[in-house]
Amino acid sequence: MAALSPAAAPAAGPARTVRDGMIIAWRNLLNLRRTPGSVIAALIQPLMFVLLLAYVFGGSLGGDGYRSFLMGGIFAQAVTFNASFTAIGLASDMDKGMVDRFRALPMPRGSVILGRTLSDLAMSAVTLTVTSLCGLLVGWRVEGTALDAVRGYLLVLVFAFAMSWVGATVGLVARSVEVAQSAGLVWLFPITFVSSAFVSVTSMPGPLRVVAEWNPVSATATAARSLFGNDAPAAVAPPQSWPVEHATGYALLCALGVIAVFMPIAVGRYRRIARG
Repeated sequence: MAALSPAAAPAAGPARTVRDGMIIAWRNLLNLRRTPGSVIAALIQPLMFVLLLAYVFGGSLGGDGYRSFLMGGIFAQAVTFNASFTAIGLASDMDKGMVDRFRALPMPRGSVILGRTLSDLAMSAVTLTVTSLCGLLVGWRVEGTALDAVRGYLLVLVFAFAMSWVGATVGLVARSVEVAQSAGLVWLFPITFVSSAFVSVTSMPGPLRVVAEWNPVSATATAARSLFGNDAPAAVAPPQSWPVEHATGYALLCALGVIAVFMPIAVGRYRRIARG
């Protein structure tokens, strides 16, 4: 077969990476029809936390005020936990030999991982929608402007996209579904619970409090509450600190920083696996 001429060869570059990534993302979303259990798990988990925390802890931590405060943390936690689906999805593709099939196609190496992160971003958007509806049922309301609410959701989705690159790195390092599932729990629970997602950091010991104050999950939860106009009740009021006073800007910087660090790591790891 004659080789493609330079003019006929597919154009390389960021535009083609994004285009092929969107094709892979669509393929991943279509495959969800075969694994409805993963979709159900992604939706039930945040709903369970909303109902448990709202009614188990809500009465002692501020009642309706705590339920409004809680939702910003639930949003941040939900999209962080969705990173585990990125890890498991990539590990599953490698386990089933999909990486070998993709390697034979004329597409940029980064498109495969971008497609996975984009499809999981779409899942995070669905998760936020369902979680918001559940929040409305327990008494949460958007008290700010519509524009600020849109900004709040967009900020959480940017954070979701950043966390998916962490999940992609975990999945590529694990290279098996079982290891990816276990490795995901190692970092997901500490980063979400050592934060101000559900409680005030003022009750934490000194070193743990510092970690929680600067935790990106704390910043995202605090920024979401601010943009949604949800004030914290006295029992869980955050301390006056730089991350709290600049929560929106700091949360965005954290998300962009995570993408800047983990995107090249994940793409580099994938390239080594594809060459292997």
